[in-house]
Amino acid sequence: MAMSKCDQCIVKQFNSLRALGKDDLIRISGCKTSKFIKKGETLFREGENINGIYCVKDGVCKMSKLSANGKDQIVKLVVRGDLIGQRSLVTDEKSNLTAIAVNEMEVCFIPKNEVLHDLSKNASFSLDMLQDMAKELRIADNVIVDMAQKSVKRRLADVLIYLHETFEKDDNGFVSVVLSREDYASLVGTATESAIRILSQFKKEGFISTTGKHVKIIDFEALRRIE
Repeated sequence: MAMSKCDQCIVKQFNSLRALGKDDLIRISGCKTSKFIKKGETLFREGENINGIYCVKDGVCKMSKLSANGKDQIVKLVVRGDLIGQRSLVTDEKSNLTAIAVNEMEVCFIPKNEVLHDLSKNASFSLDMLQDMAKELRIADNVIVDMAQKSVKRRLADVLIYLHETFEKDDNGFVSVVLSREDYASLVGTATESAIRILSQFKKEGFISTTGKHVKIIDFEALRRIE
């Protein structure tokens, strides 16, 4: 398989790499490494030195943190076009999260020294990366408030709507990304049994339809009305 060139990659338009010129992108193409990650495989673990950033060319991964009770809490999902590891790179800290592939992924790894070169030489790239991290902080703030003020049912309804609006659907309207019941529970901060019970309730009331682990929303308005 021929390695794709960064200056010709459509994914760059979704992240900070869009601020780089063609010469910089060609330089990065010469030093990046591309690899495929199988479903369930770990890209890196909490506490590891990443020493660069990952650009997600295809697929989805879940970013989780080990809580005090020994359970993994999913903090966010990372999708096609996202960069992973900017914060560790800028602060020179070890990774704060673990990244695990939800489905098959293709990622490109860009070494730390190459990114730092562009941060120091390209103000537009630096600003774009700052804006991306500011967006992540804003989302994290909202998650904290949601955890404190919204019911588990409301949070789970929000997750279902997010998945439907973010990912492709098959011909029957089922979301292409498949999450386990444990993943749903971790995303909303509840026990797996509670997530299973609420999803079953949503299905019984006709809000969603399921086939195996695949989910389809039947009634958006009903989900949005849940308190």
